[in-house]
Amino acid sequence: MFFPFFDPTYILLIPALILALYAQQKVHSTFARYSRVPARSYKTGAQVARELLDHAGLRDIPVELVPGTLSDHYDPRRRVMRLSPAVYNGTSIAALAVAAHETGHALQHARNYVPLTVRNGLFPVANIGSQMAFPLFFLGFVFVSEPLMTAGIWLFLAALAFQVVTLPVEFDASGRAMRLLAAGGYLGADEVPKAKAVLNAAALTYVAAVAVALMHLLRLLILRNSRD
Repeated sequence: MFFPFFDPTYILLIPALILALYAQQKVHSTFARYSRVPARSYKTGAQVARELLDHAGLRDIPVELVPGTLSDHYDPRRRVMRLSPAVYNGTSIAALAVAAHETGHALQHARNYVPLTVRNGLFPVANIGSQMAFPLFFLGFVFVSEPLMTAGIWLFLAALAFQVVTLPVEFDASGRAMRLLAAGGYLGADEVPKAKAVLNAAALTYVAAVAVALMHLLRLLILRNSRD
C-alpha cells in the first residue's frame, strides 16, 4: 500500500491512520470488556445464532467453530456461519452481539439485500484492484506514464468502492442484530446499549478503512498531477 520512498503526501495519511489505530484498539477493548459481562439469557453465541437462523427459515446454514479472535464471519459462497471460540462458546453480551451480527449477514444474503449483492459483485475486481493498483501506479510514476498511473487509480477506485459499499452492509447487519436480540428476549433493556457498544466499535474499523483509502486516493491524484 506504500511507495518505497517518502513524499510530502504521506502527511495526508496521518489523521486516517490514527483513526484506524484507535478503531482497532477500540474494537478489541470493547469486545474484551463485554466478553466479561454474561448475558442473563445465558445462551451461547452458537445457540443464539442457531435459533435465529432457524426462526428465519435458514435451517440449512450451519454454524461452525473457527479458530482465532474476532475471526467471526458469514461466508455467502458456502452459506456457512463461522464463529470464533469466544463467540461460539461464550455466553457474554459481546458473544451474543457478534453472533447476531453474523446472523444479520446471513439474513441479508437470503433476502437479496442490494448493498450486499453489489459488494459481492465488486469483490473480484476489488480484489485485483487492491493487489495491482499501487504497483501499476508506481510503474507509471517512475516511467512518467499517465496511462499506467490512470489505470492504477481506476483499479484503486474499485477497491475503494468495495469498502464504501461495505459500510451500509455492516450497519444494516448490526441493526438487524439488535432487533433480533431484543425481539427474541436474548438481551434485557439494560443489556442492549452494551451490545450496541460492541457493534459500534466494530463498525468504526470499517469507517477508518474507508478514511485511509480516501487519503490514499487523494495521494495518488496529487502525485499524478505532479508528473504533468
